[in-house]
Amino acid sequence: MAKITPNHPELRQRILDATIPLFNTRGLKFTMDELARSLGMSKKTIYAVFPDKATLLHEMVDYCFDFIREGKSQILRRDGQELTQKLRQVLGLLTDKYESIDLSRLHVLREKYPAVYAHVAERLETGWEDTVALLEQGVAAGVLRPVSIPIFKTMMESTLEQFFQSDLLLRSGLTYKQALDQVVDILLRGIIAEPERGGAEHE
Repeated sequence: MAKITPNHPELRQRILDATIPLFNTRGLKFTMDELARSLGMSKKTIYAVFPDKATLLHEMVDYCFDFIREGKSQILRRDGQELTQKLRQVLGLLTDKYESIDLSRLHVLREKYPAVYAHVAERLETGWEDTVALLEQGVAAGVLRPVSIPIFKTMMESTLEQFFQSDLLLRSGLTYKQALDQVVDILLRGIIAEPERGGAEHE
């Protein structure tokens, strides 16, 4: 069996996987000592991989968004699926790794770790190429109305950033997944209720 060194990807993943539940329960108050105890390893080993807590949090963000990117790629590679269904899945995607993080806590990063918080916003704004191509495909096929895709993208990004910038989700009693599902539904369907079948529209 290969020796696990500080630069070994398996060790890095183990540490990141253990960081997520601590962040969920303790927020930024979790300590490297607590992390080491949960892993059953020395704090020195953790620092050999992540030199400080800011680096650990920064990589935790990338860890989550990289799983999202891979999940999107898998959806886009599927055949025999309706375009609108595929689009809904891509926009509302939360992989198991990403969904396990309490994203309603990310707003606490803004004051103490502004660089990490800025990295969250940066990752939200990048990696849209495949999604934009899917939107363009839907418009070209007549499945979607010919709306401005940059406006659609901006609306989606801005809403998600609001979730991260405040305790809105905590106050509303919604999980990130519940809120994301509502955002995707509103953006794809609008908020005007369809008339009852067989009835006249309200004038």
